[in-house]
Amino acid sequence: MKKLINTAFGYAIASMAFGVFYREFTKWNGFTGKTTLAVNHLHLFALGTVLFLVLALFAKTTSLTAQPMFRRFYGLYNVALPFMTVMFTVRGVVQVLGTPLSSGADAAISGIAGIGHILMGVSIVMLFLALKAVAKTEE
Repeated sequence: MKKLINTAFGYAIASMAFGVFYREFTKWNGFTGKTTLAVNHLHLFALGTVLFLVLALFAKTTSLTAQPMFRRFYGLYNVALPFMTVMFTVRGVVQVLGTPLSSGADAAISGIAGIGHILMGVSIVMLFLALKAVAKTEE
């Protein structure tokens, strides 16, 4: 449970840092349009902080963290979420700076971001499989 709370705390700090970066970077560059930098804060807070706090509650009352699938989920998820956040940041910085991209570079950023989303999807399926296994063994 302590590991999950520490993970939630790490994501809370990252969420606040990205929120400040978004505000200050756009202000410093005089940018008032839409940018993917705006979604970093929410993604890290909801998918990082809130999710791991809820999982800590599950861990307190069940054997969730002992499930092999949960350990796999934990590893993959903690690669996928930061990976996705980095790609939001790359796309957002390009948007704020107005950097012209070739169609290949634009597609590469989108493709790499897509890989992050796929990894997130796979890890969420792994989480549900772990939750189902716990529910089955603790009925």
